[in-house]
Amino acid sequence: MKTFSYKGYEASGRATRGLVEALDLKDAREKLSGQGVFPERVVPAGNDTAGSWGRRTPSFSLDARAMIYRELSALLGAGIPLSQALEILIDSPELGGSRPTLAGVRDQVRDGDSLAEALKGSSSRVTAFEAAMVAVGERAGELEESLNRLGSYLEQQLTMRENVGTALIYPAIVVVLALVIGASVLGIMVPRIGMLLTENKVPLPLLTQFMMAAGTFVSKFLLPTFLVAGLAGFLFFRKIPPDAGPRLWWQKACFSIPFAGRAYAALVNIRFARTLALLIRGGVPLVESMGLAGRSTGSPWVERLVDEESESVRQGGRLSDSVRRIPPLRTSLPGWIEAGEASGDLVGMLECAADRHQHQWDRLVSRFLAMLEPILVILVGGFVLLVALSILLPILSMNKQLL
Repeated sequence: MKTFSYKGYEASGRATRGLVEALDLKDAREKLSGQGVFPERVVPAGNDTAGSWGRRTPSFSLDARAMIYRELSALLGAGIPLSQALEILIDSPELGGSRPTLAGVRDQVRDGDSLAEALKGSSSRVTAFEAAMVAVGERAGELEESLNRLGSYLEQQLTMRENVGTALIYPAIVVVLALVIGASVLGIMVPRIGMLLTENKVPLPLLTQFMMAAGTFVSKFLLPTFLVAGLAGFLFFRKIPPDAGPRLWWQKACFSIPFAGRAYAALVNIRFARTLALLIRGGVPLVESMGLAGRSTGSPWVERLVDEESESVRQGGRLSDSVRRIPPLRTSLPGWIEAGEASGDLVGMLECAADRHQHQWDRLVSRFLAMLEPILVILVGGFVLLVALSILLPILSMNKQLL
């Protein structure tokens, strides 16, 4: 039996969608017709769903995968077989759009595939790191523990992402409003007022002339240039592969940005150390763990450097020496790794290093946000003052002439 995802209409005309188990596509349509459903679209479950304009809309979001791993670990711990545990999760309404993908995973497991293979082929969002952790758990007979650790790790990543996103909501709103208001005032209001004063032969102060010139430049050149450059940059970075030269150069340059570069380096250290500790504890070989930990950093440049240094470890080199040759990771992480190698507790030292960089990351983000808000207020207030003065000064000059 295969699982199919369908979208159609009931006899009353109400739209409906869901899952149906059948032998093949024809059998699925016949079953739906027997249930009074007129199918518009029936496809095998387990693949990314098609979106608008022919795009593929990935399912299996980070929070959905974290919940699946956690709950699947609990069900396996209760003695429920894997296939039945997956069926129980599929019936959970909390999964939403991830249910068809999980149904495809269940079908592959029924056909004899391992859970790691089924997950890896189910969605583009399932990382190689996750598949490796599940595969190690299956090989070692500790799938329940591996899934539990994997769920905890993804929850930590999700919490970090949500904290940063929440903290940036207010600054983002202020920046967007400032840009929209500034462009409107400089591009529309100031030039019109300047023309009105010029027609009435009112002498314009230097500040007013400067603001008028800035408004003309913004309306005619700056905004179109920004729009075109932004669109071109988006398309360019979307089309080129992650390991292409321009993207690697940009990734390398990000670490050199004042203040933001330190925060980004701390984030990379957190991801690398936590992932490496989790993989080594799960029984993944060190060389393979290094490659997966490099991918988890989110930086193609760091990933390439880690892959190069993994060859040194494969040939008998020390992990601490290899990490010391990677610029974003060589601040304090090699010292923790060296202590772990000497004491025989590499996993514990990696977790301590990750906690230390986590505190550094939290401190840098808090300091940045504390500085960002007053800076934005000062910039917006200064701009409003300049606009007000550029309008009021000619009016005051005109009043003096009338007196």
